[in-house]
Amino acid sequence: MAIWQRTLEGLVVNPAFWRGKRVFLTGHTGFKGSWLSLWLQSMGAELTGYALKPPTTPSLFEVGRVAEGMRCIKGDIRDLPHFMRAMQDARPEIVIHMAAQSLVRYSYQNPVETYATNVMGTVHMLEAVRAAHSVRAIVNITTDKCYENREWVWGYRENDPMGGYDPYSNSKGCAELVSAAYRSSFFNPDDYVKHGVALATVRAGNVIGGGDWAQDRLIPDIVAAFEQGKPVHVRNPHAIRPWQHVMEPLRGYLLLAEKLVEHGPDYAEAWNFGPNEEDARPVGWIVEQMAKRWGSGARWQLDAGEHPHEAGYLKLDIAKARSRLHWSPALCLEDALNLVIDWARQHKSGADARELTLGQIAHYQQATQI
Repeated sequence: MAIWQRTLEGLVVNPAFWRGKRVFLTGHTGFKGSWLSLWLQSMGAELTGYALKPPTTPSLFEVGRVAEGMRCIKGDIRDLPHFMRAMQDARPEIVIHMAAQSLVRYSYQNPVETYATNVMGTVHMLEAVRAAHSVRAIVNITTDKCYENREWVWGYRENDPMGGYDPYSNSKGCAELVSAAYRSSFFNPDDYVKHGVALATVRAGNVIGGGDWAQDRLIPDIVAAFEQGKPVHVRNPHAIRPWQHVMEPLRGYLLLAEKLVEHGPDYAEAWNFGPNEEDARPVGWIVEQMAKRWGSGARWQLDAGEHPHEAGYLKLDIAKARSRLHWSPALCLEDALNLVIDWARQHKSGADARELTLGQIAHYQQATQI
């Protein structure tokens, strides 16, 4: 594999903790959900997934045969009765909520669906937990875009105000507020002895990785164009984003879930998981680096058409995760890009997507030993 050869910094996920744990994962058919499903399967978790069909064709869920190692329930988180029955049947100890409408541009076209899924879907998840009486830890995944973006050079901290210019970003800010209200009202850390549930939210930057075929996302657009020998059309080459490989925040989610189970209310709050400051790079830099690594005439051009508003500058402050979780980014952005291209090329050459993904997870897990 064309990846790192050194030992990486950061605390390793504990496979022994996850072996036999009953985990309920929403959104398991999506890109991040598929990576996390395979990681949990590799550690022996008793995994139940709840989601709609995969959002893209092809999808990592299908080509990676993710369903082989878990129980999969097809359902919509907007359907509260069905969702509650599914969770009660699974009797999970840990709930990881990823199901979402996750595309900014799609949210402009479908705002009602976006709010119904991202806001009421969060309410339904929390209500299902209240009715299940088995859950000890909840990790609710939102986004770095939940913050009121002032386009400043500093990273946003967990106590900065929620906001969101577009329906997607704002819906995730709302999901954070919903989670905070449920934490205060029903899962209050001061009353942990009574209810026994620790609820945390997590905010991560722009994730990249093999097996992402989503529309209107930079890395999938780049890989698709390069594979077809076409130029990549770039909307905003100067926009700066906190890029990171998908395994980086997933490791943070897993470490946080372990802490929530073992230490309960001490970690029941909001957390940022982002890259090192130097890896918050402009879109144009990403495209140039991908083209250089790809070779074979890879190129890009500016898409000068009219486009909906997107944030121009966005970074996260990850000091709290470094200090209290002992989590830190293990991969530099160059390593992450190498992993993406390595995955794409091996898959295009006929490599098994499931084994390819599990292999990258295993190598990453081994390299993050302290």
